[in-house]
Amino acid sequence: MTALTKMTPKMLPKIFIALFTMSLAALAYSEEPDESAEPAKPAELTITDYISLEPAFVTHIGPPGGKLSYLKASVSLRADASTTRPAVEAHMPRIRHELVLLFGEQSDVDALTRPDTQQTLATEATARVNQVLENQHTGEVVSGVLFTEFVVQK
Repeated sequence: MTALTKMTPKMLPKIFIALFTMSLAALAYSEEPDESAEPAKPAELTITDYISLEPAFVTHIGPPGGKLSYLKASVSLRADASTTRPAVEAHMPRIRHELVLLFGEQSDVDALTRPDTQQTLATEATARVNQVLENQHTGEVVSGVLFTEFVVQK
């Protein structure tokens, strides 16, 4: 005889109660998603992209009517998004134009040899590049301008 054939009508309520209790226990220990929590988003990757502006910038500097001096600056732009490079490349002529004008505006040749003046120039160059990107409605920004070469010839 099998276990089912040995069951009596008196045992059915006990089996039902046991199965019901086990199903409640399973529900109590199951994890329900928290409805107030937002769905998990994939972690955004932070990147750093260095965009080299080739060729190097060479322009005359100094006070008007003074001795000609020259500045040679190799420039890289630091971007924190992968979408910035295409925007920079699309507007490269205008970006280079703005930087040539900025470098040509420098009249204190001696000050350009000091690191603090070079940092100020890099900050202004960053602002000018970002202004071009804003004027072109790209929605992109660069986080910095880096001088990988900076030579002043007096």
